[in-house]
Amino acid sequence: MDHLIFEVGTALILVALAAILANKLNFSIIPFLIILGMVVGPHAPTIGIIDLKFIESTPFIEFLGRIGVLFLLFYLGLEFSIGKLIRSGKSIVTGGSIYILINFTLGLLFAFIMGFPLKEILIIAGIITISSSAIVAKVLVDLRRTGNAETELILGIIMFEDIFLAVYLSVISGLILGDSTSLIGSVTSVLIAFGYMLLFFIIARKATPFLNKILNIASNEIFIIVIFSSLFFIAGFSETIHVAEAIGALLLGLVFSETNQGERIEHLVVPFRDFFGAIFFFSFGLSIDPLALGGAVWLALGAVAITIIGNFVAGMIAGRKAGLSHKASSNIGLTIVSRGEFSIIMANLGMAGGLMTILQPFSALYVLILAILGPILTKESGKIYKQLNKVFKWKIPEKVESLK
Repeated sequence: MDHLIFEVGTALILVALAAILANKLNFSIIPFLIILGMVVGPHAPTIGIIDLKFIESTPFIEFLGRIGVLFLLFYLGLEFSIGKLIRSGKSIVTGGSIYILINFTLGLLFAFIMGFPLKEILIIAGIITISSSAIVAKVLVDLRRTGNAETELILGIIMFEDIFLAVYLSVISGLILGDSTSLIGSVTSVLIAFGYMLLFFIIARKATPFLNKILNIASNEIFIIVIFSSLFFIAGFSETIHVAEAIGALLLGLVFSETNQGERIEHLVVPFRDFFGAIFFFSFGLSIDPLALGGAVWLALGAVAITIIGNFVAGMIAGRKAGLSHKASSNIGLTIVSRGEFSIIMANLGMAGGLMTILQPFSALYVLILAILGPILTKESGKIYKQLNKVFKWKIPEKVESLK
């Protein structure tokens, strides 16, 4: 433990340098941090007193990264209104179902065509289906798209994915690890997740006056202690009932957004969101061993291709069903294409069950590519839409319309 602080300090200096470089190039910081994490780690050299392996500090850095995910999703929740989400309930269920159905089906077909056994097929389908809520949240905030029309549906799909995650993990862990899993147990998991989310919606609608009184605190010191203690407690409690801790943070943010203190909380949270969020992406890179990725290159590239296509199609269908424009609908698929923490969890589950060893390097490379491409596709979504519009003629250019 003697060198823990020095190791963490070294890691933070590297993160700061990556952030400066990304800013100079006017590019998303996410790919830089992930690649930085991959470059260092267990396989990195030791330069004098500077140990770039981060062996002693890795668990602590990973914990700081988990905090980063909480702040990212909590802030995203603060940017929205429970009322809007409730009014969009039908669109969210429809859009979420379309998104899961298309991506899960493509995942099953891809793994089947590649010749994998049944259990591996189910793991690969899980890896391909669920997007990374942390990366999506970061990109939405960085590109200042939280006020866009399609963002409500994106947020709803993220929450819908968590319900799917709850039941899928329950079923697959039972199948892969040999635990007894019943239909009743799976249904119970879904009902708990859905009921938990519904409870927060009710609190936001009915308990706002009470929350306004509690949060009417003049001292910023006491105020931030109350907010952050609530955040960590709710996130931790969510995990104990098998709802992702990040979703708990998101739901709490949605509740606080309804209060009179919403803007004040946003202002206080921003520095923590940026700092801990950067550490999350760095720690994510640390978990990837670049020397073990070679054998899964073509498999990962194939999965990346069908994921981008599947996400775009799902986003277009979900958005149009919700009454959004073609441009807003295309933004959905190009925004939630990133994959992350859930994909790694699925691969680790497969490894714990003694499945094919290629699952781990495949998931790592697949996640890395989409974690880098995702922010790029989101940033350039306008240009991508214009090029596709020339082919599909979704909207006639204004100059042409004026001639008619």
